[in-house]
Formats: sequence, structure tokens, C-alpha cells
Amino acid sequence: MLEKAIPAIAWLKNYDKKNLLPDFMAGLVVAVMLVPQAMAYALLAGLPPVMGLYASTIPIIIYALFGSSRQLAVGPSAIIAILTLSAVSAASGENLSEYATLAVLLALMVGLIQSSLGFLRAGFITNFLSHAVISGFTSAAAIVIALSQLKHILGVKLEHTHSTIGFFAELSKHINESNLITAGIGIAGIALLLTFKKLMPKFPAAILVVIGSSLAVYFLQLNTMGVKIVADVPQGLPHFVLPIINLNSVKALLPAAFTIAFISFMESIAVASTFAAKDKYKLDANKELIGLGLANIFGAFFQAFPVAGGFGRSAVNYQAGAKTQLAALITAVLIIATLLFMTPLFYYLPNSALAAIVVVAVIGLIDFHELKHLWKLRRADAYSLLVAFFATLFIGVEQGIIIGVVFSLLTFIWRSAYPHTAELGLLESKNVFRNVNRYPEVKTHPDIFISRIDA
Repeated sequence: MLEKAIPAIAWLKNYDKKNLLPDFMAGLVVAVMLVPQAMAYALLAGLPPVMGLYASTIPIIIYALFGSSRQLAVGPSAIIAILTLSAVSAASGENLSEYATLAVLLALMVGLIQSSLGFLRAGFITNFLSHAVISGFTSAAAIVIALSQLKHILGVKLEHTHSTIGFFAELSKHINESNLITAGIGIAGIALLLTFKKLMPKFPAAILVVIGSSLAVYFLQLNTMGVKIVADVPQGLPHFVLPIINLNSVKALLPAAFTIAFISFMESIAVASTFAAKDKYKLDANKELIGLGLANIFGAFFQAFPVAGGFGRSAVNYQAGAKTQLAALITAVLIIATLLFMTPLFYYLPNSALAAIVVVAVIGLIDFHELKHLWKLRRADAYSLLVAFFATLFIGVEQGIIIGVVFSLLTFIWRSAYPHTAELGLLESKNVFRNVNRYPEVKTHPDIFISRIDA
């Protein structure tokens, strides 16, 4: 009974020592990748970079104990970070002092929603979320994320906007304030990351960008020339803090919490399913909901914002040889060591370098091949993808996914109410029945009418 509640008991009891080295190496590689990425995603969410490291400790440990995927690398995610930014910015308004507090409360709410759905065995909800909508939303959100990093790459201060049109209007007002040195660091970082991504995709190039840019700022004193840096990163582990629960804040964050809970689960289950199929083990969608939910709940008590399973990190984890969840525990231990001993090294890290890491990370999420595929195969799904894409791009990330889902459901209802019908005839050359309108050469029987209902 206890093994069902805590899956880690089963795999720890039967752990094969042969897996120790590959698990350790995978945990080490992911940790090297995650340190700069986590800080970058915290910055994307509008939070202090150290909160990205906080979100890479307790949540990872909890998921490793309760999740069913052996290779899923949980932690800060670009899509979830931009959703957090959108939700918390709207809820906090002008009160910036409450921003981090609201992000933590959001993590708690997301976790409660996910774990509740898991205990109710509602993992089947994945069947009702269209892949086309998720694809359109993800591609548009990736563009929104990349654009949001321009303020760090250019070194300008921009007010947060909820649409792409508003962003460009805001950018046009401040483009003349750009810092050329900051822009040079950001562009050089992007170029370096893209080069390594093409030539040596397994190499954690982000750490080179972090080290190289920090050294450049330190020795050339670029921070005195307007280059914004991370500066003081609190050293030590996150403290246990009870999230501040305010009824008005809960009401303001609730729609976003549901959106993030679903998107986080969809992102994670899609990645986890891929590696479960490759390694031929069973994945339990309900345990995934519970694992993610508990990761967010416990994380909220240690100053973490919402987390999810990241595709890039999980792919690296798998390729590096991860066999069990021990790899994730090793990653968490190494992040804890970073918090205890290495945070002073990030003082001179420029924000534009972190922005470069985010931009390159999300470029791979933009997928137009899916649209071409759906346009040929199933036109209605292609329309759903386009609606989600443009709604996310021009209206907002939260509204975009909702509009896409509603459009997809309406399309499904329409197809069910008014299904396409076709008269069939025998295609003798292949001994199959085909639509008489598409295959004029088919044979029909004068006394028999054969019909197909597409629904």
C-alpha cells in the first residue's frame, strides 16, 4: 500500500547498482544545464534569479519520490514562467512588493489543483485537450517569450504588456535607450548557444555563456557602463515560509492557476510518455498529476514558483543515461550545493546573458511543421492550431489557450452534430470501398446503398 502511495519506495528497494554511475552522470549534466536555465526562467517570470534555484530543489526531490517517470526533469519551465508573469502581473497591479508572494501562492494553488485531480483519478483529461491547440499555443508562447527578453538583451526598461501589439508599441518608445554593450553580450550569447546547439547539442553551452559573460563584466567593469547584472544572490537554502493566503489574491489567480495546472501537466505528460515508450515502462497519468501537484505544493513552502517537466532537460537527462529517479535527486543535491557555496560567483552575471539562454531554449518550441501536416490531414485541427496561435500572440498567453480550447470544443461539437457522409462504392483494383465522389471508377449496386459517416 505504501509503495503505491510513494513510488520511490519500490524503485529504491529494487535499485540496481549498475545504474548508479549513469544516474550520477545524468544528474550532474542536468544540474550544470539547470543552474543558468533556472535563473533565466525566474527572470522571465519577473522574479529574482535565486527563486529559479529554489524551484530546482524541493520540487525536484518531491517529484522524484512521488512521480512515475524515471527521466522527467522537473523544474522551472519557459512556458510556465511566462504564464506566471502574466498571471502575477495582473494580480499584483502596481504593488510590486507582493509580486514574489503571489508567485508562491500561485504555485500552491497549482499544486492543490493538480494533486486533487490526481487523487480523483482525473488523468484522463489529457484526452480532451487537443494536441493542435497545445501546438499552436506553445509556438506562439515561445515567440512571446523571446520577445519579452528583448528588454534584457537591449538593456531597456519596458512596462509589462499582455499582447504583442502592446509590446511593440512599448518597445518603440524606448528603443533609443538601448545599451550597445548589453546588446552585444546578448547577441554574442545567442550566437554561441546556437552554434553549440548545431555542432555539439549535448554540450551544456549555457554554462560557458554564464562564465564568459561574468568574466567579461568583472574584468572590464561593464556594470559601470550600464550593463545590468544579477548582483547579490542570497546564499543558503530557501527558508520554510507559509504562503500568504489572501482571498482576493486567490480569486485573482484562480483562472490562471487552472490554466497553469493543465498546461504544466500536458507539457510534463507529453515528455514523460515519450521516454516511457522508449524504455518500455508504464506511466501512470494520475501519479504524474499527484507527483507534480505535491512538487508545487511543497515547493511553495520553500519560496518556489510553479514548475513542470521540461522537454529539453528531460531529453538531456535521458541521453546522459538516466535510468531511475535517482538522477533527479542527484540534480537536486547539486543545486543545493550551488545555493550553499556558489551563489557569490553569480554577482557579475549580466541579465542579457540569461535572456540569451531563454531565447535559444524557446526557439525549438516553435513548430510550423505541425501546421503543414494538419493542413493536409485534418483541416479542422489546423484551424484550431491557428486560432490558438494568433489568440496567444495578439491577445495574451492566458486567453490564447482558453480561446483555442473553446474553439476546438465547438469544432468537435459541430462535427458531431453535422458529420460528413459519403456514398461508397467498390474499387475493384484494390478490393476496398471508396467515396464515389473521389473515385469515379468505383462500382455501385443498384439495390444496395453503402454510406460512411465521418464522426
